[in-house]
Amino acid sequence: MLLAVFAVFGFIACILFVIFGQVTVRKLRKNPVTKDALGGELVSGWDILNVASALALPRSWLKRIENSPLAFMEADSRIIRENTNKLDHILGAVFYWLFMGTGLSVLVLMLLDLAGVFAE
Repeated sequence: MLLAVFAVFGFIACILFVIFGQVTVRKLRKNPVTKDALGGELVSGWDILNVASALALPRSWLKRIENSPLAFMEADSRIIRENTNKLDHILGAVFYWLFMGTGLSVLVLMLLDLAGVFAE
């Protein structure tokens, strides 16, 4: 039953992934100022997650990430925040936390199942 609930949340996160990519990230890709500030793209669509994390995570966390050796992989949060509106911020935060929360929840369910918590 729990897995079904998280599957629904995962489906909603996938829909928000597409919407956020089309509404916000597409606009940022076309802007010459933000085009190179979207971070590294390991796989297609990774820049959507980079932008969402730049809009969703607290600024103190983002500063720590931007001072790390792997900072080139992350989106530049300052430039991203300056070139997005409030709707983009809300959409990015909702998408990011739903996506991450669903993934973490499924991992926790898998570990609990391996531990035998759901055994009959």
